[in-house]
Amino acid sequence: MDDTHHTHPAHLVHRHRSVSGGAARAAVFGVSDGLVSNVALILGVAAAAATQSNVLIAGIAGLLAGATSMAAGEYVSMKAQAELVERELDIERASLTDQPEREVRELAAIYLQRGVDEEAARAMAEAVMRDPDVALEVHAREELGVDPSEIGRPWSAAGASFVAFAVGALIPLLPWFFGEGDAAIVASAALGLVSAAAVGVVLSRFTERSALVTASRQVAWAVAACTATWFIGSWLGTVID
Repeated sequence: MDDTHHTHPAHLVHRHRSVSGGAARAAVFGVSDGLVSNVALILGVAAAAATQSNVLIAGIAGLLAGATSMAAGEYVSMKAQAELVERELDIERASLTDQPEREVRELAAIYLQRGVDEEAARAMAEAVMRDPDVALEVHAREELGVDPSEIGRPWSAAGASFVAFAVGALIPLLPWFFGEGDAAIVASAALGLVSAAAVGVVLSRFTERSALVTASRQVAWAVAACTATWFIGSWLGTVID
């Protein structure tokens, strides 16, 4: 018997990246946030005619405060999200056990809305309900819009966010460990812009968008932030003096 229509060659299977785990997203945005915020802070402090030691203190403080804040925020948000999903899954799991017929009708109704005829929709729903694990997964996807196996890992995301922010924040601070004045300012700005462009290129690989457009957008935001803090720092330096 010809089973051509029942086979699925590996090269025809449409695969998607996992976008809900949290760690990769936290790392990319952590580097970007650390880079932009600290290069802006460093240039703002430097514009106020601060000494090398003052810029280093400000930069290191910005790195530690920002990395800690990012990690804490990422953990709290993902933990809350995971707990919310777990609560909904517990409710769904109990309903599958206590009210199986109701759950069959709910799932069949979803299939009906998608164009499946009534008899087939009922048969599909009943088939799903035969395995409790499959039933929970399908109901979670169809009713809650979540995948029970991918609800995020708060500690992983928090750690990735901390490290990524720290790395991004350290890059524009490096010249101030070896120099000061205009040379260090120019080096910080140059490292910040090049790194912002690199982050944009990496981000474009995730989103499959134009590397040039994404990198240009990252650089534009970095330039805007640095320009604003530079002028503010210059103004503060004049006022304080």
